[in-house]
Amino acid sequence: MPSTPENPASVPARQRRGHGRQTLEAVAQRAGVTAMTVSRFLRQPDRVAADTAVRIRTALADTGYLPNKQAGQLASGQSNIVAAIIPSIANSIFAETVQGLSDGLQAAGHELLLASTGYSLEREEVQLRAVLGWSPSAVVVTGRHHSARALTLLHAAQRGGTPVVEVWDRHDPSADPAFTRIGFDHEQVGHMMARHLLDRGHRRLAYVDSGVAEDFRAHERGAGFAAAARAAGAQVKVLKAPAGDAFDAGRAALAELLKAQRAPATAAAFANDNLACGALLEAQARRVAIPERLSIMGFGDFAIGRQLQPALTTVRPPRYEIGRAAAEVLVALLAGELSTDGRLLPCELIPRDSTAKAAQ
Repeated sequence: MPSTPENPASVPARQRRGHGRQTLEAVAQRAGVTAMTVSRFLRQPDRVAADTAVRIRTALADTGYLPNKQAGQLASGQSNIVAAIIPSIANSIFAETVQGLSDGLQAAGHELLLASTGYSLEREEVQLRAVLGWSPSAVVVTGRHHSARALTLLHAAQRGGTPVVEVWDRHDPSADPAFTRIGFDHEQVGHMMARHLLDRGHRRLAYVDSGVAEDFRAHERGAGFAAAARAAGAQVKVLKAPAGDAFDAGRAALAELLKAQRAPATAAAFANDNLACGALLEAQARRVAIPERLSIMGFGDFAIGRQLQPALTTVRPPRYEIGRAAAEVLVALLAGELSTDGRLLPCELIPRDSTAKAAQ
């Protein structure tokens, strides 16, 4: 029978695409030992004689042998992979959390499998189905907002013995969350931002919210900001930034703020530093004095905000610390410790030159 794509079984073996792996037998032959000895070295290197171990290490390096993790997982029923799903790989605010998570997990012998949702709940659900198919030892997701089907997947995973940790969201010790949470309270951050401006005498405030509908944490900061401003008897306006590039959206938001003819805002908080930096750049282009005409602050403490003039007032979240704490909790859970206590980590307000006292 001729070889055809529809009949792969008929393709001669020499034409079939292999996995390209060196075999255990090849390593053993090069080291002058048995395959069983190489296997024992890979599992428990201290049980192999020192001179034999040296030969095996050399053979492993020379051949480029890679253990078949899938086969090992099937045999043991265990995985050393932790799956993490974050909103954006492009955003440095999550990159540091991933680094903290990776650092903590690698030290305990675990590796990270990473996926990005683009702030889409539907995409998160698709990715959960994909990563859970690899039977990870644990799952890390961002925030407490998930689609109904994603929640079903997460609950099923946890019931099956796969720990689930939610990062970048508040841990409420008075509640009984479904999953362990490690992060901070975004509404309280909004209060902190409003209080900074109120303490400088500003009574007409604005919050420029994220234009991404599913950026729930930015919306919560905005709700906290508005609530604190109103509680203090100040005027507050909440604007929605346009979707798309954050710097362009920040520029557009500043233009909108400057349009106000009656009682314009004297201070504005932005959902993130990129939006705020876009506003600062637009202010420079329009020759609008910052902070004399308008005090501006952001969230995230991105490097660019420290370089602009005036330097951007912001709130620094515990980006790396969230990842490292999540790794510590997961390692404990995987070791059989039953505690699922979450952690509420502090944020720090960083006052710089883009905010000042209100003009009298």
